[in-house]
Amino acid sequence: MGRGRSIALPTLALGLLLVTGCTDGAHQHRRTAPQSSAKPLPSAPTLTIGPAAGTTDAPVSTEITTTVSNGRVGSVTLLDSDGTTVPGALRDDGTAWVPAQALEYRHSYTATVTAVGLEGATTSAKATFTTMGNPGGDRIGTGLYLQPGTTYGVGMPVVVEFDEAIADQYKAQVERRLFVRSEPAQVGIWHWYGDRQVLYRPKAYWQPGTRLTVRAALGGLPVGRRYVDTDRAASVTIGPSESFVVTNQDKTLRVYQNGALVRAFPVSLGKPSTPTSSGNFVLMTHEYTTRFKTSEYSLIAYYDERFTWGGQFLHAAPWSVGQQGEDNVSHGCVNLSMDAARWVYEHSQIGDPLTVAGTEVHLDPGDGWTVWDEPWISYVTGSALPHPDLVTGAHGAN
Repeated sequence: MGRGRSIALPTLALGLLLVTGCTDGAHQHRRTAPQSSAKPLPSAPTLTIGPAAGTTDAPVSTEITTTVSNGRVGSVTLLDSDGTTVPGALRDDGTAWVPAQALEYRHSYTATVTAVGLEGATTSAKATFTTMGNPGGDRIGTGLYLQPGTTYGVGMPVVVEFDEAIADQYKAQVERRLFVRSEPAQVGIWHWYGDRQVLYRPKAYWQPGTRLTVRAALGGLPVGRRYVDTDRAASVTIGPSESFVVTNQDKTLRVYQNGALVRAFPVSLGKPSTPTSSGNFVLMTHEYTTRFKTSEYSLIAYYDERFTWGGQFLHAAPWSVGQQGEDNVSHGCVNLSMDAARWVYEHSQIGDPLTVAGTEVHLDPGDGWTVWDEPWISYVTGSALPHPDLVTGAHGAN
């Protein structure tokens, strides 16, 4: 793709000597041709796209990459071998066009990209490539903790899990294939907890009524010598603002709606040998019954909301009503009366924030959805991608 060249017409100097009169001091008059008024042609952009023409064995997670100088991407079209248009969208930074779903295995595609120059000139590039064959069972399994169409609390993170560890050198490429769109727009970021879990939260709690559209576009993504299993997606809604605060000092659970205190219940927390963890949690489950079984006991509890992976719940404990509000006797859970637990169960939702304060131990990061237990400036550092704008606060919407 060539660059337009400026065309300048040469100037003709007419060296004609005109003699006027019959004097010995003849005057010379010089005439010059007028300068050209033609404008330079617009400079066309330069454009390189990928995959390169003729590429074979491209992953089905392939994006159409674009490198443009002296312009911007104007349009991208991807057609399969039947001439059907594949839907997709350009990344916000314009560096690549992402298909709306994983491509088909062992399939041919043709990409056409047009770039528009600063003065309106255009350049186009086209490439046909073929995707790889199906890798079979050589997959990394994934999970997305969002059910389409469900309403969640204002503290709900987007949670993506893997059934095996993702090595550090691959985390950035995984993270680049995770997309969250919030309406209204709110700033957020991903944070890795170990090698098998990455969570997304906004800078502050979600605004009630927010609509979240999430896509873990990981199907067929190469991770070392293996490939991620499939794309996962969900559209969900954030419900009313409600939060729960447990204080060990007075052994009370307080319930806040839109920042206002609406209920308070006595509780019993974990005894000194099995203390309840302090910190900022999120309600993770909503279960009518749960069986708790250890070497010491086996029982069924009603009206249960889990808040740690280690087995700490809010739940009904009629056997400890006499100690609730007075003493800590549980194995780490927050014990409530049957009536109090039923009220919490009926008025809570997964994703509601829960704060526990004043116990003997603090939570372990990642033991539950602990995204709210550290300040934003340190939370940002858990991303595998650089985000200097979010650290300094000079950020835009997600």
